[in-house]
Amino acid sequence: MSRGRRLLRRGRLIVVEGIDGSGKSTQIKLLHKWLEARGHQVVFTEWNSSDLVRQATKRGKKKNLLTPTTFSLLHATDFADRLTYRIIPYLKAGITVLADRYIYTAFARDIARGVDPRWARDLYKFAVTPDVAFYFRVPIEVAVGRILGTRAKIKFYEAGMDLGLSPDAVESFRLFQGRVLEEYDRMTEEFGFRVIDGTRPIDSQQQQVRSIVARLYNRDAGLFEAAS
Repeated sequence: MSRGRRLLRRGRLIVVEGIDGSGKSTQIKLLHKWLEARGHQVVFTEWNSSDLVRQATKRGKKKNLLTPTTFSLLHATDFADRLTYRIIPYLKAGITVLADRYIYTAFARDIARGVDPRWARDLYKFAVTPDVAFYFRVPIEVAVGRILGTRAKIKFYEAGMDLGLSPDAVESFRLFQGRVLEEYDRMTEEFGFRVIDGTRPIDSQQQQVRSIVARLYNRDAGLFEAAS
């Protein structure tokens, strides 16, 4: 994994990524429970959850005031706040941090909205490189079916309606999330994503995730034992 700041730390940073409806949130919740059941200290953080910008983002969305650049800056502020207070201190304390979305969400969504790729990347140069980043990949139609199966309608910005791609929310979702999906696919090799087939049964996906995470911990334990 490349293009990130290395941090002297004892904890592990595990990230999940994917388009809306990919199932990544379900998987990280299952992983959280599994790690805690095995005695690991774990904290959780998710995209756009900082109190610093939550209300500003909410008001901007409600009034449809958010341009692609404004969106980008708000999310970068959210990330910087959480990195400072919800990620780095825990990593230094030896605690595992699980992140539901990381900087790759910004890269995918912002570029899909027309933001300059170099500018978007430079905005997050201060980010810490995760130990592993899982990318849950699903076709657009699967994502649409899952979202409409759990709620009555697709959200305005989730569908990229601010871009004027289509007056129909479902079609706009297909077009916008299709762009986001393309960006994720482009980043897979660059950032060393561990790609998980999000159409497989939930238990099967989770077993694959656990296997990769277990190897991460076993590797670290082996290095620690060898050093001691």
